[in-house]
This record gives sequence, C-alpha cells and structure tokens, in this order.
Amino acid sequence: MTELEQYIQSYFGVVLPDELQTISSLFKLTTIKKGEYFLKASRRCDKLSFIQSGLLRIFVDTDNREVTQWISTKGYFVTDLSSFVFEKPARWNIQALIDSELYTINIADYKKIGNMVPKWHQLEKLFIASCFATLEDRIFSHLSMTAEERYSFFFENNKELFNQVPLQYIASMLGMTPETFSRIRKKKLL
Repeated sequence: MTELEQYIQSYFGVVLPDELQTISSLFKLTTIKKGEYFLKASRRCDKLSFIQSGLLRIFVDTDNREVTQWISTKGYFVTDLSSFVFEKPARWNIQALIDSELYTINIADYKKIGNMVPKWHQLEKLFIASCFATLEDRIFSHLSMTAEERYSFFFENNKELFNQVPLQYIASMLGMTPETFSRIRKKKLL
C-alpha cells in the first residue's frame, strides 16, 4: 500500500483494496517550487492535493496585512474546500513555503469517484465532517485558551514547524501579533 493509499484510508475510512487503487490512480504527482502558488484568492479552486512532502501556507490578504489560516504539512490534504465543493471563487491564497511534492486530483476526476466507488459519497461525508470537527477544535481553542496556552499547545504538537516556518506566520495563525508571540516564546525559552 502506498503512502497516499494509507492516508486515503486514514482520512476516508475503510476502503476495499481495489477501490483504494482506483481512487489513488486518479491522483497525479506534481511539484511546486518554494514561493509558487497552489492557488490565488478569487480564482476557482479546481484541485485537491495530498502533501507528500513540503509545506504550504494558507492565507488571506486583508487590511494591508496577511493573515495565516493554516500551514499544511506532509500527510495532509490541501485545497480551498468551499471553492472546491461549491465551485465559487477561492477566499484563500495557498503558497509553497518550500519545494513541495503533491498528489493532486482535479475536480473532474474527483467527481468521477462517486461512479467508480459505490460508497464514496458516504466516505466523502465522513471526510468533510472530520474537516468540520477540526475547524470546531480550532475555534474552541481560540475562544477558550489564552495566547500562552495556544502557543504551548501548538508548540507541543508542531515543534518542527518552529524551525521551518517564519514565526510571524505561526503568530498570525494563532491569532497573535508578532510581538506577543515573541514575548511568549522568549518566556517559554527561559
């Protein structure tokens, strides 16, 4: 079983081996260089990718500043879900922070899966529910945790990013100014 197939299985649930092969065969290996865009805001997102290697930042330009929504890493899917599902303009920019390898499926092939794999729509619903639950967890942490608690929680679960990603992106993603982030980081390092 390929790494892509393992992740499809972990995200979408139990899939028969032949169905898993059918799904994974629709994904094509692509590369994106550091600084290149996977997606620009206001364009329609017509692809879903699994990150084989690399880092992609999801962000929006607002009020003359960039707000980082998330940093996607190896082993995760990346897309503008609303744009992909509802075929409307994307809200997010998605840019490679380092050279990245992605397994990518275009919207036309994605739509074919439902005809090829009988239980796909049920699996897809579970995947979207999982995405929603992750979003709920992030909202809850922003509402219930202090800035220091958010920093500590994120650091404990993503230590490697602190050496790979500009810290202002992490600060933005955690809802902090770079100054607050720096003050908390300095306090934690003492």
